[in-house]
Amino acid sequence: MNRPPSGYPTVASVQIALNNAIDSIVDPNNVFVRAGSVGGNGSRANPFGTIQEGITAVNIGGTVHILEGTYPITTQINVNKSDITLLGENDPLLLLEADLIPILITASGVTIDDLTITSDIPYAKEFIQVGANNVSLLNNTIYGPSQVLPMSNWVVNRAVVSQVGISNILLEGNTFYSLRTGMYINPNTTGAINNNVVYNTKGGFLVDRAFTTFLGNSWGIPPNEFDIVLLAGTTMGPPYNNIPALKAANNNATISDQR
Repeated sequence: MNRPPSGYPTVASVQIALNNAIDSIVDPNNVFVRAGSVGGNGSRANPFGTIQEGITAVNIGGTVHILEGTYPITTQINVNKSDITLLGENDPLLLLEADLIPILITASGVTIDDLTITSDIPYAKEFIQVGANNVSLLNNTIYGPSQVLPMSNWVVNRAVVSQVGISNILLEGNTFYSLRTGMYINPNTTGAINNNVVYNTKGGFLVDRAFTTFLGNSWGIPPNEFDIVLLAGTTMGPPYNNIPALKAANNNATISDQR
């Protein structure tokens, strides 16, 4: 710890020195990123400047700690390492500034936790596309910029889209608002959608022949046109065979049943 020749004058100074030493450790299981950082090595004291650098450096199963600041997104972030977590700390903001899908998940077991994501203008893209199994999206806030009513004229921007056949997706504790759609759930997607808050969308969750369950979701103000939409071709059986129970389990959701 580069102990001073005369020693440490106080217990607090010892703790500061310890903290500084720990923060300077490069640990591939815990990689740090801070917006605007240059020449970093991934330690907390000297973080990388981009999220993609963090993903490249982190071990399988490790965590990329995304620290405070605004992260302009002009190229796609490919989360292509299995079982890693992207964890927001101190309210980082990811700001999409290009007509592209900002986060594409292509590795299984990925968790994205506590990020805030928006865009400078409305783009007809989803903010997160899930293209792998066993993905968890937790405690994130995703919203779009203001668009002029009616909603039918809004750009089709979405918080999340699952690819076809994705299994065991978990959405929990997220907030989605001011978007055309909260999540578009493509055919044969399975998983659980629990305790999210969705408002000011044309359709909160669009179920297209998928099999995800819904529990404890709620709906803010301004309201969605519909909270849950069961599109044509979606099963008449479980988990969508009992519409009154589905409504009751999700804070009296408004449901458009188009089957």
